[in-house]
Amino acid sequence: MILLASPLIAMNGEAAEAIAFYEQALEAKVVFKQTFGEIPDPKEPMSEGMKKRINHSVLKLGDAEMYVSDKLPGESHSVGNQVTVCLTVDTVEHAQRLFDGLKQGGEVQRPLQPIYFSPAYGIVTDKFGVTFYVFTKRPA
Repeated sequence: MILLASPLIAMNGEAAEAIAFYEQALEAKVVFKQTFGEIPDPKEPMSEGMKKRINHSVLKLGDAEMYVSDKLPGESHSVGNQVTVCLTVDTVEHAQRLFDGLKQGGEVQRPLQPIYFSPAYGIVTDKFGVTFYVFTKRPA
């Protein structure tokens, strides 16, 4: 069962500014915000500018959620891939089924695999050019 499908707005260094804007313009409430500098045990050293970029944020818009983050420097960024869909599921097996289905005729951006915030997380662009982030919640 899909638990949630949320828009994810990917910015190129402007996520903090966008979050402040959406707080005002959309009356959004920031319920989570993490910079790249706050990532536990980063794999590579980061510049001070990179550390300030937003790794992930969750904004509540009434009962809905919207995510805003910055892309990594050098990552492809254009108007066409600025908004994606984040599918939140409850099991690794379900994440794998969705990911496998979406990648048919598409392109894997990040393989589905465990990461510090999820037991199964991956990014895939489907054959229509729509990018999906597949996120598995940690068991409660």
